[in-house]
Amino acid sequence: MDWSKIKTIFIITFLILDVYLLFQFMKILDANKYEVITGASIEEKLKADEIKYGEIPKTLMKAQYLSAKPKIFTEEDIKKLKKQKVALKVPSTTLIVNLEKPFQLSSKFEPAELATFLKDNVLYGEHYQFWERNDEQRTITYFQTYETFPLYQNINGMITFKYNEKKQIVSYQQSYLEEMEVLTAKEELLTPLKAIETLHQKGALKPKSNITKIELGYSTLVQLAASQVLAPTWRFEVNGKESLFVNAFEGQIIDFTNDDKLRVE
Repeated sequence: MDWSKIKTIFIITFLILDVYLLFQFMKILDANKYEVITGASIEEKLKADEIKYGEIPKTLMKAQYLSAKPKIFTEEDIKKLKKQKVALKVPSTTLIVNLEKPFQLSSKFEPAELATFLKDNVLYGEHYQFWERNDEQRTITYFQTYETFPLYQNINGMITFKYNEKKQIVSYQQSYLEEMEVLTAKEELLTPLKAIETLHQKGALKPKSNITKIELGYSTLVQLAASQVLAPTWRFEVNGKESLFVNAFEGQIIDFTNDDKLRVE
């Protein structure tokens, strides 16, 4: 027996085995690195993309589905309006009102300026809160609220004031949701951080964004002929101007620029 040949064969065999084991080890190492990367927390992912956000509520919040019906304004409602002329015939789900005496706004408008006017001159005025001012269209929009929660972009629950070049409110259009009812027991909501993760994963939240405000409201989930179902909705204000919305139960992104309010899975 040629022991030198046998020795050589053993050495070659062990070398091949070592190379194979090294190859397998490198595969496992790469897999572990991948798991570390993909397993990073949402906080780490946001930090990596330089996305900033303030304090996020830590306690779990609960809410419920609601139902509501568009109010049909009548002659009785119109009689309550003082020094105002209704341009649209009633009964109707929309009031278009012209002011006999324009309401003057200051050069630097603040929502508080309209608080008394809403309370004293607008039907259910205390049930609305300021949303935005649009200088291009010369409009000031208010959303109806449920308790303290705004009803986002609901055409059946908002007021739009029109003002002229002298910054005088001359008219407004109003709709209102009534018979607000709770449909379900309260359930735990998706946490704001989880909703932010959805926005980040879907590309709606861009790198270097700054989430400047987080609030909870409601948006229309189902629109029926005579009523609608409302779902809790997280709103994230980004960079002090853009708003992103996420269904606080189901986690879909809500796009109000689409007539059908497309939900992005």
